[in-house]
Amino acid sequence: MPYTDTSSSYAAGEIADLYTKGIMNGTEADLFSPKKPMTRAEFVTVLVRLLRLQPVQAQVSPFKDMKAADWYYPSVMAAFQLQLTTGTSGEAFTPSRTITREEAAQLLVRALKQAASASAAVPYTDAAKISSWAKAAVAKASALGLIKGDEGGSFRPGEAMTREEAAVMFDRVLNDDRWEEELEKPVSSGIQLGWQYQQTTVQFEQSVKRSDINTLSPRWYFLEAKGAVSDYTDVSLVTWAKQNGKAVWAMVGNHSDLDMTHAVLSNEQYRKAAVAHLSGLVKKYDLEGLDLDFENVSPSDKTGLTAFVGSLASELHKQGAVLAVNVSPDRGTDWTEAFDYKALGSSADYIVMMGYDEHWDGDPAAGSVASLPYVDDALRLLKKQVEADKIILAMPFYTTDWTVQSGGKALASASITMQDQQAIVQQYAAKLHWDSQLGQYTAVYRKNGNTHQIWMEDGRSLSSKAAAAFSYGAAGFAYWYEGAETGDVWASLYNANVFTHYDFQ
Repeated sequence: MPYTDTSSSYAAGEIADLYTKGIMNGTEADLFSPKKPMTRAEFVTVLVRLLRLQPVQAQVSPFKDMKAADWYYPSVMAAFQLQLTTGTSGEAFTPSRTITREEAAQLLVRALKQAASASAAVPYTDAAKISSWAKAAVAKASALGLIKGDEGGSFRPGEAMTREEAAVMFDRVLNDDRWEEELEKPVSSGIQLGWQYQQTTVQFEQSVKRSDINTLSPRWYFLEAKGAVSDYTDVSLVTWAKQNGKAVWAMVGNHSDLDMTHAVLSNEQYRKAAVAHLSGLVKKYDLEGLDLDFENVSPSDKTGLTAFVGSLASELHKQGAVLAVNVSPDRGTDWTEAFDYKALGSSADYIVMMGYDEHWDGDPAAGSVASLPYVDDALRLLKKQVEADKIILAMPFYTTDWTVQSGGKALASASITMQDQQAIVQQYAAKLHWDSQLGQYTAVYRKNGNTHQIWMEDGRSLSSKAAAAFSYGAAGFAYWYEGAETGDVWASLYNANVFTHYDFQ
């Protein structure tokens, strides 16, 4: 260890341990500064490292006192998106302010997911000085042996926590066998499916390289008249996928052609022909599976669609291939009447819940494409009919730019990617507001005399939806569409996966 000022510190051993594990560094190359008060930014940064989270170079932040170039910005945003920390106000994080002992106790108890009781006894002579919001956390942290008072029995809640005090507290977490095991256990990323759209094969491959996608779904096959199937397979992508350890579940569409789809699904011979064509393509190109995306299907074709999925799944299973079926949330409309969710879930390997289009481009009422309550409700209803480990939540890498008038009526709308969204926010200095009920930011700006509003998708909103899916036991995620996202979302989604799966009890 390079630090020359730790030998006389009571925390010398803990400091060395944390330094060796890459969790806590010094203030200079050869100084640790053990007696120096720790700032809020420093504490949160160490906390993020302790939890094995990835820093997030978030594109959207409510804090006006932090710049994206600040060394602590990615760690603060990683913790903030997971609700591990908050600002000192809606627009300020106050990163350089020292963290108090009671604040540190609260953050660590929250990070370890410990249930804290407001009625728990606080064993300190100055308990009356502990803030009401911190008493439960201080009691819990003390009971767990994470933090202690001084020799006189005082906790000193409002005093700044020193760097050596913080080192002892963090190291105690690592010295608990249960917690250390939990922190070191591998966490599966599950299915991470990316749909190809508006990208060449080379562009798609480059996008996948920058992401956590492990399953590719290119738009290669389309149902045609009499059960024929058009084939647009790019064998170079199949080769690339195998070389890079990616699965290929080619998408099968129906051109959203209601009449043609009805003609095929209502005719047993046409259904058999389509199944034979598709299973033959899987065998020919050695694909891992198919992703069925039939939209605009007549309610009268419910039986035919169910039979088609059952036959196709059976044939694919003979080859060791999988079948995923895309469905929309059941909102009691004709759009989803053709989906027998329970029967489809019984036959197919996965049901992909397309958790978007709550409001769509052209909707007369402006609103979110995929609010958290909308997604949560869709998952809740689907789980009643489909096993959780068969559910894949599809999330949007796009949103809608609405031109609105008072009352929220939409005058015009345009679908935009997350990358487009960020360019608009920056160009027009849009005013941002976090809607805690919807789980996303709204952005409002003026252009050509008109008011525009965007219900934004970013790392914070997507990780909130991901956490909801994990709470239902979902098998993974799909994204419409790969390449439309901003690069920071992958760290956000990784953190949501890791932190949601921690069980520190």
